[in-house]
Amino acid sequence: MLFNSIDFAVFFPAVFVLYWWLNAKNLKLQNGLLVLAGFVFYGWWDWRFLFLLIFSAMVDFCVGLALKKENHPIRRKALLGISIALNLGLLGFFKYYNFFTDNFIAAFRFFGQELDVQTLKVILPVGISFYTFQSLSYGISVYRRQLEPTNDVVAFLAFVSFFPQLVAGPIERAAHFLPQFYKKRHFDYQQAVSGMRLILWGFFKKIVIADNCAPYVNDIFSHYPDYSSGTLILGAVLFSFQIYGDFSGYSDIAIGLARLLGFDMMRNFNYPYFSKNMAEFWQRWHISLTTWFREYLYWPLGGNRGSKLFKIRNVFIVFLVSGFWHGANWTFVFWGAINALFLLPLLIVEDSKKPEMAANNRGILASVTVVFQMLFTFSLVTFAWIFFRAKSLTEAFQYIGAIVHHGGFFKIRSEHTFEHWIAPLLCYILFLFVVEGWQNNQKQVEKPLLASEKWTAKTLRYSFYFITLLCIILNIKNQASSFIYFQF
Repeated sequence: MLFNSIDFAVFFPAVFVLYWWLNAKNLKLQNGLLVLAGFVFYGWWDWRFLFLLIFSAMVDFCVGLALKKENHPIRRKALLGISIALNLGLLGFFKYYNFFTDNFIAAFRFFGQELDVQTLKVILPVGISFYTFQSLSYGISVYRRQLEPTNDVVAFLAFVSFFPQLVAGPIERAAHFLPQFYKKRHFDYQQAVSGMRLILWGFFKKIVIADNCAPYVNDIFSHYPDYSSGTLILGAVLFSFQIYGDFSGYSDIAIGLARLLGFDMMRNFNYPYFSKNMAEFWQRWHISLTTWFREYLYWPLGGNRGSKLFKIRNVFIVFLVSGFWHGANWTFVFWGAINALFLLPLLIVEDSKKPEMAANNRGILASVTVVFQMLFTFSLVTFAWIFFRAKSLTEAFQYIGAIVHHGGFFKIRSEHTFEHWIAPLLCYILFLFVVEGWQNNQKQVEKPLLASEKWTAKTLRYSFYFITLLCIILNIKNQASSFIYFQF
C-alpha cells in the first residue's frame, strides 16, 4: 500500500479514528490495532511475506526473553549470534541469492566453463532491509543491557510492524522507540499540526519534485548515447533531486503519520544538499541508517581508535557494506566505495570533526566560499548517484564517458519545448531550494515557516500551505508511483 494511493487515503483515516477511539479504553487494544494495521498495510503487497515478518520479530522477541534470564557471557553471545544469523540469513537469502548465483556462474563462464546450475527466482520482500535492521537493534540493545527486554508481545509486534515506517524507515532504535508503545498516548493538537505540516511537505517532495523528475531521468538514462553532455549532466542532477524528493518525502510522511498517532520518531534527513563537505553530507542523509552502521558496525570494528590507517579501513568497510545493503548489484558496492574515497581527504586531515562551521556573520568572501563548498559537495554526490542509478557498472562508465565526449548543451528527446518542461520543473526545484534553504538557516530544528502569530506571518504561512497543496493537486498522476527505496 502506497502513501500516495487511494487505498491509503481510505486506510489511514479509518485507522486514525479507531486508534483514538480505542485510546480511551485500553492501551493493549490500541497496540493491537497498530499490529493489525501493520499487517494489513504490509500484506497489501503480498500476504505471504507476513509470515517472514512475524518470524523475524518472534525470533528477536524470544532471544530477548532468553537474554533476560542468561548471565553467562558465552551463552549470551550465542543467543545474540542466533538472532543475527537468522535475521541476516533471511535477508541474505531473499536479497542476495540471485546475485551470488549469477556471479558464481559468470565467474566460471569467464574461465570457459559453463555451469548447469538450477537457480531460483527469489522475490525480494518489500522493506526487508529496514525491518530486519530495526528488529536486530532490539536484540543488540538487550544484549548490551541498554534496554530491558519486553514481555509484551503485542507491543513488540507493534514496534516491528509499525506501518508508517515499516517498509522504508526511518530505522528506529528499539531503546528509543519501543518504550513509547508501553505508555498511554493522548492526542496532542500541536504534535498533530507539526505532523500534518511534515506530511504536506513530504507529499510535495514526492509528487511534485520526485515524480516530475522521474520520466525525464528514466528517458535520459535509457537513451544516454543519443544525448549531449549538457543533457546527461542535467539527467544526473535531476536524479539527485528525484531520489532526495522521493526518499526524504517518504520519511517526512512517515514521521508525520507517526506524530498523528502520538509517536516521536527520529529525523532521517537534515537538508543534506546544503552540506559543505562529504562528512557533513553523511551526517545529514539517511541519518537512521548512517547512525545504525556507526553504532552497530563502525564502533565494534574499532571506530576512531588506533591509527589513521585503521580508521580509514573501518570507514571503507562501513561504506562498502552500506552500498551492498542498498541492493544486490555491483553498482551499489561501487557507489559505496566512491563515497568512501570522497571522504578520504577529510579522514586524512581529520577535518570531518568540524562539519558545522558557521556560514553567517563572516562577510561576503566567507559566504561565497560556503556556497562554493556546497556546490562542490553536491557535484561529488551527483557524480556518485550516476552509479546508484545505472543498471550496471558498464552503463555507468559509458554514461560518464558520454558526458566527457559528446559535448553540446541541451538536446531533448521529447515533444515538450523548453518552456513546457525545464521552466516548470526548475520553478518547483527553486521553491524547494528556497524553503529548505530558509529552514536550514534556522537555529531551531523543524521551526515552522513564519512561526510568529502576527497576522502578516499567519497570512503568509497559510498562503505557503495553500500554494504547496495546490502544487500537489496539480501534479497528482492517475496512477500512484512507487517509492525508490521500496526496492531495498
